[in-house]
Amino acid sequence: MMTTARPSPSAASASGRRSQLLAAGAATVTVVLWASAFVSIRSAGEAYSPGALALGRLLAGAVTLGLICLVRRAGLPPRPAWRGIAISGLLWFGFYMVALNWGEQQVDAGTAALVVNVGPILIALLGARLLGDALPPRLVAGMAVSFAGAVTVGLSMSGEGGSSLFGVVLCLLAAVAYAGGVVAQKPALGHATALQVTTFGCLTGAVLCLPFAGQLVHEAAEAPVSATLNMLYLGVFPTALAFTTWAYALARTTAGRMGATTYAVPALVVLMSWLALGEVPGPLTLAGGALCLAGVAVSRSRRRARTAAPDGAVAPRPRDTSRSA
Repeated sequence: MMTTARPSPSAASASGRRSQLLAAGAATVTVVLWASAFVSIRSAGEAYSPGALALGRLLAGAVTLGLICLVRRAGLPPRPAWRGIAISGLLWFGFYMVALNWGEQQVDAGTAALVVNVGPILIALLGARLLGDALPPRLVAGMAVSFAGAVTVGLSMSGEGGSSLFGVVLCLLAAVAYAGGVVAQKPALGHATALQVTTFGCLTGAVLCLPFAGQLVHEAAEAPVSATLNMLYLGVFPTALAFTTWAYALARTTAGRMGATTYAVPALVVLMSWLALGEVPGPLTLAGGALCLAGVAVSRSRRRARTAAPDGAVAPRPRDTSRSA
């Protein structure tokens, strides 16, 4: 009688560490590219209206992802994944991008950053309520530190009289859509691959933005080449690549933990604006960025398990408070 060999504990441990490293690497790619998007949006947004910019970005992303799917023969997502894909596509890829682009034209960058950074907190709360995700103390503490950093960065960047109530509402709606899209995407990743979920979510968002097609054609004919190139960059890298690496990492951790990771974005935006645009940050901005990164480090940290107890007894294994891989 043949028996199936079980992997040794050391092999399982090595596989788990490899999965953690890959997920962490994917999350890092996402955060860096999303931070770079803020610099590109500033350039493209001078020539393109909010809806046209969102549509152009999504079309570029959808074409890129579609080609990758054809090469990899990804196929259609399974039926159980479609609900989550459709909701995340409408909320995150579609509504969020238009609302954020529009909101950032009404308020200064600091106010926009403050309001939109409510998103990760909403993700953690919705994930706990709808997905059953745990809220470990380290995650809550890390998010609190990061949010304080985001507030500090926002206040240091806010201009006088640069905000409007309408703009604040748009940014708040963008944050709610972002949170809802992430929470809807998580269950879909249990049935479909990260590439499938991202591709068809992007297509859904592009379809939602098709009413802006006329504006896109008209503005593309008059826009400088640099603005159009920035729009294409937004579609290929911060959308096609970064949303795929995001989905890959999200499939291997909780929604709240992934949301907390995005608090590294404000710190990276400050650094990139300094290097690319020559905008020298002040001491308050640097302090806020450092707080953002410190909070992310706390939220991603995990308790070390004891391997042995006194007198050679095996110590009880601590209860896992999250489903992060």
